[in-house]
Amino acid sequence: MKLDLLAFGAHPDDVELGCSGTIAKEVAFGKKVGIIDLTRGELGTRGSVAIRNQESAKAAEILGIAIRENLDMRDGFFVNDEAHQMVIIKRIRHYRPDIVICNAIDDRHIDHGKGSKLVSDACFLSGLRKIETTHEGVVQEAWRPKVVYHYIQWKNITPDFVVDISDYIDKKTDSILAYASQFYSEESNEPVTPIATKNFLESIHYRSQDFGRLIGVEYGEGFTAERYVAVNRLSDLI
Repeated sequence: MKLDLLAFGAHPDDVELGCSGTIAKEVAFGKKVGIIDLTRGELGTRGSVAIRNQESAKAAEILGIAIRENLDMRDGFFVNDEAHQMVIIKRIRHYRPDIVICNAIDDRHIDHGKGSKLVSDACFLSGLRKIETTHEGVVQEAWRPKVVYHYIQWKNITPDFVVDISDYIDKKTDSILAYASQFYSEESNEPVTPIATKNFLESIHYRSQDFGRLIGVEYGEGFTAERYVAVNRLSDLI
């Protein structure tokens, strides 16, 4: 299966928080989209691996994506080395996405910046034909995504561009709330974490509104780019 867009997250729920509105919009326009989680978030304070697996499957169903995989890297301890890069290279060559979206370039959680650089480096290396990989006994062809973008997470990073998700804010919210174990609830007896507060839950909307404000729409999602964003005509920017 060739994907148009492949989104990576260091943990289940990273993609939903960072760019699920954009994903929902692309799916609505007929694009094939996939999500790959690097880890199962096993070091998370709240919930469990089993619960997170169920939640990520529910979120995938809400978004209507084509595939979701987990690479079972070690939460908190994966590194950007050849072994980890090769795992991602094989998935990129298998799905051949035109666009890759991954974690924020810098963030509060150490896995986010690590995951961002790991995926970005693997995207480049995946285009080198002298790096040989196989899938189910078949030699894979080299493939490099056309662009790599990074969503914005905890830290306030200035975006290079903002996507209008005004018609998809409900899908974004629903996909995030699929992770009920991770976020604020009056009924929960779990420990309080930075993302399990009422303030953070409310920030999902007001942060999307703030990105939307920057481009004159109701809701938006911001991204950073690794190279200049190209347009065919100035009217494309209106």
